[in-house]
Amino acid sequence: MTERLEDIAAKMVADAKGILAADESTSTIKKRFDSINLESTEEARRDYREMLFRADDAMKNYISGVILYEETLFQKAADGTPLAELIKAAGSIPGIKVDTGAKPQTFFPGETITEGLDGLGDRFKKYYEAGARFAKWRGVIAIADGLPTWGSIKANSQALARYAALAQANGIVPIVEPEVLMDGAPGTHSIDTCAEVTEWVLRTVFQDLYDARVSLEGMILKPNMVIDGKNARKASVEEVAAKTVKVLKATVPSAVPGIAFLSGGQSSEEATAHLSAMNAGYDLPWGLTYSYGRALQADALEAWGGKKENVAAGQRAFTHRAKMNSLAAAGKWTKEQEKAA
Repeated sequence: MTERLEDIAAKMVADAKGILAADESTSTIKKRFDSINLESTEEARRDYREMLFRADDAMKNYISGVILYEETLFQKAADGTPLAELIKAAGSIPGIKVDTGAKPQTFFPGETITEGLDGLGDRFKKYYEAGARFAKWRGVIAIADGLPTWGSIKANSQALARYAALAQANGIVPIVEPEVLMDGAPGTHSIDTCAEVTEWVLRTVFQDLYDARVSLEGMILKPNMVIDGKNARKASVEEVAAKTVKVLKATVPSAVPGIAFLSGGQSSEEATAHLSAMNAGYDLPWGLTYSYGRALQADALEAWGGKKENVAAGQRAFTHRAKMNSLAAAGKWTKEQEKAA
């Protein structure tokens, strides 16, 4: 019996669990490894991810799904077990990043369009066979003088909708990720500008999803939080929570089972605090959780440092961050718990 998309999507945002974004491209993971002076080899990448996926406490209690890079979906652990099987054994769902990255958009200086639609239907069949049950595609929207333009928002929105339809046609739940950048240049925009642009983007995306006949019950939204630019940060935790919830309530249909935020440019603790404030202070029509990469992994990467003898320390750091975010997804995180650990 094939699993229903609605059931997979519901499981991805249930029980105060969230999604681990471990889908760093080879060039991105190299930058992360450079920070701990580790050469990025296929074996090192496997060892790092295996460390995370074998952190039983974190994976079983706080992580509902893992977004993988294509290499990782087909990799085997040191003992020969496919990494996707490790994720499933922990009761978590393997997922796959399917876009091929944001490239400069022709005739739109300073803006990008995400590529990867060609042949995507066939790739989905291969990913499904390898165990993936959800996917992710990221469209990137920059705020700057005169940006974003309607042409760029529309092009990225339609690509997201086409990807989502292809995913669902192949039994895969699409994570739809339109990211309005907080850390793009110059990064001096106000929180109100971010709110305005995010609302414009989400309205467009849901119209295009509707036009593409995508089932809203069988998808997850992965948006940015409404936050001021990284070089203009002054909004309080309460203001970020209030403005984010206001924009989401104005744009996201209640048929969508869940929203899993990206952490984009926020520190680990900031991303946790903002999520908790939204869940604690507001009555919401959908599940609100996390789909963090750096904000779940940064401490673990540092604790591990590429050394076998530090695997347990890396797993403890990962488990701590996952637990803090799980508390935030239930609206129960406090600064005291952060310190207690």
